[in-house]
Amino acid sequence: MTILTHPDETHSPTTPDQHQAHTALSRLGVTPCADGGEVRVFSAHATEIQLQVFGEADPSWATETTTLSRDDHGVFSGVSPRLVPGARYGFRVSGPTGPGHLFDPEHVVTDPYSRGIVRVGEGQWRSQVLDEGFDWAGATKPNTPMAQTVIYEAHAKGLTRLHPEVPARLRGTYAGLAHPATIGHLKSLGVTAIQLLPVQAFISEEHLIVQGLNNYWGYNTLNFFSPHAGWATKKAQEQGPGAILREFKGMVKLLHEAGLEVILDVVYNHTAEAGVNGPRVSFRGLDNATYYRHDATGAYVDMTGCGNTVDFGTEAAVQLVLDSLKYWVDEVQIDGFRFDLAATLGRDHRGHFDPQHPLLMAIADDPAFAKVKMIAEPWDLGDHGWQTGSFPAGFSEWNDRYRNAVRDFWLADIGHARHGDARNGVGDLAGYLTGSESVFGKERGPLASINFVTAHDGFTLADLTTYNTKHNVGNGEDNRDGTNDNRSFNHGVEGPSTEAALLATRRKAMRNLLGTLLFSAGVPMLTAGDEMGRSQQGNNNPYCRDSELTWLNWELAPWQDELRALTARLLQLRRENRALTPTRFGRDGHDGDDGFGAGASHMDWFNADGHTMSDHDWHSPANRTLQYLATSDLPGETNRILLVVHGVERDTQVVLPNAAGVAAYELLWDSAVDGATHPAVAAPGESAEITATSMRLYRAL
Repeated sequence: MTILTHPDETHSPTTPDQHQAHTALSRLGVTPCADGGEVRVFSAHATEIQLQVFGEADPSWATETTTLSRDDHGVFSGVSPRLVPGARYGFRVSGPTGPGHLFDPEHVVTDPYSRGIVRVGEGQWRSQVLDEGFDWAGATKPNTPMAQTVIYEAHAKGLTRLHPEVPARLRGTYAGLAHPATIGHLKSLGVTAIQLLPVQAFISEEHLIVQGLNNYWGYNTLNFFSPHAGWATKKAQEQGPGAILREFKGMVKLLHEAGLEVILDVVYNHTAEAGVNGPRVSFRGLDNATYYRHDATGAYVDMTGCGNTVDFGTEAAVQLVLDSLKYWVDEVQIDGFRFDLAATLGRDHRGHFDPQHPLLMAIADDPAFAKVKMIAEPWDLGDHGWQTGSFPAGFSEWNDRYRNAVRDFWLADIGHARHGDARNGVGDLAGYLTGSESVFGKERGPLASINFVTAHDGFTLADLTTYNTKHNVGNGEDNRDGTNDNRSFNHGVEGPSTEAALLATRRKAMRNLLGTLLFSAGVPMLTAGDEMGRSQQGNNNPYCRDSELTWLNWELAPWQDELRALTARLLQLRRENRALTPTRFGRDGHDGDDGFGAGASHMDWFNADGHTMSDHDWHSPANRTLQYLATSDLPGETNRILLVVHGVERDTQVVLPNAAGVAAYELLWDSAVDGATHPAVAAPGESAEITATSMRLYRAL
């Protein structure tokens, strides 16, 4: 792993000893050779590793046992004629006792680099050698520019499990996800990338199994190189890991042919081995002291809330992640990654987060990843775990501050205002509409921000407008799990209602949230089903609910069809108006500098009277009306939009601003309208009546 540098950054160069270590840790796993297969596995502390190859008929019967040889860097290797595609194998590992060590040669552990993994008994797993050949038939990666990217976060099973147009045998599978009906929906919306919740092989935690539940989301990784078997078709599962991998690659191929990118949510921060009494699958038996963080007594340091934390202060853990990423990028043709609890990946040997951590810098700087989208969930549960805005150039980040500000403005603040408690004006929201420069800085630009209002965890869009509190009793934890900080507003009634006026208000709130998300600078992320008003009955943490509660229901009421059409319309408006998608931060139109450069939008701000915003307008909690004029000026093409935001539960009049070069304003969308917005043209200086808690988008002519 050679760490390269940006021209304007300096890092400590890789030392000769570090370079030797990186070279020594290459080619881990099984590589075909003339004599069958060579296996290489790392353990800094093991004293002996035996390779065992098992027979097909009896997975507990070893047909071959070979003691591997150790080199000076802790890599154990050997060659076996039986290590050919289809072979199942594992390791018996001996080593010292004492704090941090958990060697047990009586237990067979898997190869962390195995491409296939199979369950052979209760808590027992074997690695499997695969034939990884696949005919991509000329399919290539779409390489969608980040400025044009719209992410759709979805569950590989839940997206199609109930889809009536997907054949029953394919529903809830990788093949079903690539079915024409699924692709047709994604294309009709106008999203450009599907981001899948974890699909690397995972298992359920023991406490869930005891309760008759299972880990549906998949944030409990068993192996970093294998697709999860449970989301493959029954036929592929019966044929084994090779068929599962082919089905997964086939899914990627068909999505690419449709112009859709595939982003994987990856969980490298911890493993399914959980706490010290958890399952012994791989790392714990291979080299517990190297792969996991410990205190001085040898106890696990848990920064993830999952029992263990991978130690990225070690070279082996860093190299493991880089090798895994390169495998998915090169062999499976994946377009990007969302790193779960990514602050953990940047913690050094002391456990301190370092934006210049070798792993983060290698991911950001490696030419092999130049066109790969790298997205950080920029926090974990350790000390100083919230690091939004701190990741290096080359990463985008989930912007939780954006989420909070948008929810506050359109939901929580409205609820507080009903009780006379005005908390936030429009000034805070304005910075997030334009790309969150205060969070990411001018150099990283708006594309560093992954904007989202909802995600897999938390309320759905519909539930944000329907529930004030979580309803998670069915998760088996007496409603203790899941966040209490929802920033939602039920608009006066908790839960479902048949009251027409209340439903209309809730649906307008959904339109406001969608409009804000899709008209903000940055990269928007939609959560699957929000475009159809999907509800989880107030459950904001259904990680263990593999049921109709979490599967998308494709039988839609008329209002849900209208919301789906609206989402597509908003994305069309986003594509058609470049002023909404700057790649650089513009300059304030009142700072005397008119040169805002290629890729930036020029910004002007006005209050409800059409006057330039004053300091009082920016900072008063009572001012919740804003007019935002953005201009993108490219050679031969000028695009200018006016966004009007009104966050008060009463109608108001706004005076459309008299801005230089603007002859008229053409209304493109009004969130107050439940359905298609009728075109209208107004003159600068003309007064327009804005409906309570609504927003409008105009094109300036």
